[in-house]
Amino acid sequence: MFRPVTTDVRGERRFISTIARRLDSLGALTRGQRQTGGQNLFDPADNLESTYAKEALHRWFGLLFAGKLEAVTLSRFEELSGLRVEGPDGGMVDDLPTIQRWLNRILALPIALQNGIFDEFLGLVEARIDAARQAGTLDIGVETIAVEHYEVLTDTLLRTDALSGATTHLLELEIARALKPLRLERLDELYGLSGARQQLLRNARSGRIGLLVPARSLLTDEGMRVARFELVRPLKHGHITADQLEESNWETVDPTEFQRLWQAEVDDAASNHKRERLHLATGLLLPVWDKLPSDYVRVSRISARDGRSLLGREVPLHCVPELCQALGLEDEHAFSAEQIVDAVNGTGRPMQIKSREALTLKRSLVNGAQRLELTGWSASRLDWYKAHGCFTEIIRYQTRLFVPTTSAVSVLARLVG
Repeated sequence: MFRPVTTDVRGERRFISTIARRLDSLGALTRGQRQTGGQNLFDPADNLESTYAKEALHRWFGLLFAGKLEAVTLSRFEELSGLRVEGPDGGMVDDLPTIQRWLNRILALPIALQNGIFDEFLGLVEARIDAARQAGTLDIGVETIAVEHYEVLTDTLLRTDALSGATTHLLELEIARALKPLRLERLDELYGLSGARQQLLRNARSGRIGLLVPARSLLTDEGMRVARFELVRPLKHGHITADQLEESNWETVDPTEFQRLWQAEVDDAASNHKRERLHLATGLLLPVWDKLPSDYVRVSRISARDGRSLLGREVPLHCVPELCQALGLEDEHAFSAEQIVDAVNGTGRPMQIKSREALTLKRSLVNGAQRLELTGWSASRLDWYKAHGCFTEIIRYQTRLFVPTTSAVSVLARLVG
């Protein structure tokens, strides 16, 4: 077992970065696949020689030259590091230092200064990684999903190679995962529950519980700081900005109630399996790689407890009809009303509905609120739609048809039926 150890000197991230990068290379060489040797032990932000880090460094030099950084000024950085950023003509030089050279020079700076520089640099790196993660383009290699069992619901043949006979399939799977909640004792050990910086929160709408911990601020390309927090919950954790927190339904709760609700969520999760459906493109993928969604790159290995496994690329629900159409196949997948509503709400992408008319369900912003809107309906059947639970509203002299968000699944099921 190898345990990388570092201190609070930010310059030592240089060595952690080297280990992360070389483990990624080791996985590609020894396994002959995209699964990394690091087994996702490191965060993408730990690799300081990635594309995101190089783009962030170029922007960091631009902010330094414009005087928009708080940690250091241009003249002091050039004096202490010996690196030239400003040219003889008063403009920024074209051949900026490489990230390896920049990292080595940072290590020679006073600890407080290098910590300040690294915090701003990592704020730029994490802003780019968060944007890529939200867009679905963040490539983290092969992610292993451990499940209790899985069942293949449908198997669609997408392509057969004329030379080798190798096939490409689109599988619809139902997987059951055992949930592993974060227990209260471990939460206290990792973050502490009595500190002044932590906030105990409860969501007024969903009733869920969460611990709010300050996190590193992001840095925009204009040099503006974006305050950010880490929101830790029993089954997942993520980041939320100060503006998002202010607009959300999270509110403070007393410690006794927090511990009771947290333990209740842990007990409920430990006794249940999470069932979900997903589509996986497997087999010979290289010939159809350009047909797969470019804005959602996620390669997964589904590993069951009984030893069975599947390796392929996940295809979001709303991209399945587009994939079948691109390969000249008829889309025979019949999605349930619940799947369609969840996909539209979760991704914001419209989805076609198989009904008597060519309907499309999409998410629309009306009066500052998100609604589910139907398009493609005919005026002659408007009363029929309203009788089945839809409602209309005249906006800019046009009649628009909406599905109630609270009963969207039942209403859509009636329309499809």
